Amino acid sequence: MKEIGLIYLTWREGQGKRRHRVGVLKRSATNGVLFKYLSEGVKQAQEDGFSPYTEFPDLEKEYKSGVLEIFGQRIMKQERSDIQDLFDFWEIDPKFKGDKYYMLAHTQGLNPTDNFEFLAEYNPVKELRFLTDLAGLSQFKLKPGILRPGDLLTYEKEPDNPYDRFAVKVLKGDTPIGYIKMVHSKVFHKSKRPLILQVKAVEENSTIKKVFLKVQA
Repeated sequence: MKEIGLIYLTWREGQGKRRHRVGVLKRSATNGVLFKYLSEGVKQAQEDGFSPYTEFPDLEKEYKSGVLEIFGQRIMKQERSDIQDLFDFWEIDPKFKGDKYYMLAHTQGLNPTDNFEFLAEYNPVKELRFLTDLAGLSQFKLKPGILRPGDLLTYEKEPDNPYDRFAVKVLKGDTPIGYIKMVHSKVFHKSKRPLILQVKAVEENSTIKKVFLKVQA
């Protein structure tokens, strides 16, 4: 599977707070999936109250066994009655629904009980298609109704951004509305052709809470 490279484990203190890359998963044909913490990201995250993943408590160790078995528990159970709807929402290729590394990358391993996310470094392959959610919503304070599923958006790369040289600003028309998540933004810089960016779903009440975007090559 050429579309997915490394998967980064990220953590943040809470909604609207800055994400930190605290660990990385790497798949190897000979060694399976390895996991280790990233010392610089951990150091920054600890200032916000970060604690290591319960099953992987040693910040210095490279874990070589049980990685996907543990992290794979965050993947949606395929016995669910609504599983096909979830596959459709997360843009899952049916050929890979049994591949935990693929599933972890595409669903981000989101869990409402903690602030960990699994963000994949995607490669700009021909059939690339994945879902991401808009970052920076608290900064832009979007009004309800400004975005609808199906809206096509544009983007601008920001290599001079002081926080992330791979930053990508997202716009609707001439209006900035947020940023592509860290790590997910790298593929926009690697692709030689513009990527297609479309609103998949919006969660809102008095304010916009979350915006899911479909990214396609």
